[in-house]
Amino acid sequence: MAQRRISISDVTVGTPLPWDVYDSKGILLLHQGYVVNDQRQVEVLMERGLYVDFGDPANMRRPAPQILPRKEKPSVLRLINEANKRLEYVLLNLANEANAEAKILEIAKVVDFAVRLNSDVALACILLNQISGVYAVRHCTDTAIVSILVARTMQKSSDEIMSIIAAALTMNIGMLTYHDKLQKKEGVLTAEEFATMRRHPQDGVEVLQQAGIKDHDWLSYVLHHHENEDGSGYPKGLSGQDIPQNAKIIALADRYCARVSARSYKKSLFPNTALRDIFVDQGKSVDPLLAAFFIKELGLYPPGTFVRLQNREIGVVVRKGTAPTTPVVHAIIGPGGGLLASSSKRDTGSDMYAIQEVLHEKKLTMRFEMHQLWGEEANP
Repeated sequence: MAQRRISISDVTVGTPLPWDVYDSKGILLLHQGYVVNDQRQVEVLMERGLYVDFGDPANMRRPAPQILPRKEKPSVLRLINEANKRLEYVLLNLANEANAEAKILEIAKVVDFAVRLNSDVALACILLNQISGVYAVRHCTDTAIVSILVARTMQKSSDEIMSIIAAALTMNIGMLTYHDKLQKKEGVLTAEEFATMRRHPQDGVEVLQQAGIKDHDWLSYVLHHHENEDGSGYPKGLSGQDIPQNAKIIALADRYCARVSARSYKKSLFPNTALRDIFVDQGKSVDPLLAAFFIKELGLYPPGTFVRLQNREIGVVVRKGTAPTTPVVHAIIGPGGGLLASSSKRDTGSDMYAIQEVLHEKKLTMRFEMHQLWGEEANP
């Protein structure tokens, strides 16, 4: 048999096949004229491998399928890592950057595109990509990712969303050089360090203005991203409706991302614990309307969360489900502790696969790369 492999682009849903199709062992899979009904069926067939026998005179009379070069999908992980690198350079050199506003907005558009491409991979990067880049910069990108998702579900305008992203990316510019030092400190802050922390929103606005940023909303969100609903925040001590809603979005995203991020001196919180810490334990300083949107977008178990299921399998959440408590999980380790032989997606809305507990990454007895769970859109 003179086989030639065909690609997914050669099979059109709803169109009769122009040839008999075989697997790699020469076993007939589909007769000429068979109509593939949906894309999922195409993908399943491609996993087995589809071949046309061009030694068959009947097939020789039919046109050979055009084998096109395979186009790789853009990688969300790669886009986010590149955005982090560019953002670090721009922020650290902001005083000397020509056209700083345009450069920051360009980075903001990259982050926005990455989230639009695959929001599940973007969220997973917050939990699974923590060793990439400088924390102070990466944290701003993580905050922007969460802010984008909440702003989008609230149907904010594209201009608003762009200002929100830019503000999230630059929210800590007022203490960028002190950020890691303050974050690593285990003891009580000195009076000077405390003053630096509480002053950084105002300092950030001044730095941005000196760099030529004129967007009033952008500057306002940076200024107010540490204000609290009950008036206990800084630098102005504003409360309730006096705080711009978009600044509140950034503030909550900032708190959430800080809690789920591990640092040398601090263990990260589980995502569900972080949400409870922000929206229940500290509920007095949170807008209840925004709390609902955050829980809807993040869920209790966002992509990248390690979980044990009711059947004792261990896996990673790969995408949001129909409810905040029922995401889709990629099972990796079987009930007996052994590596599962094949890819297994679990719907945690089922009693058998309900989430029993959230786990730390160290509970996994194997290492894996994000692209093994999400494919090309998570290529390094």
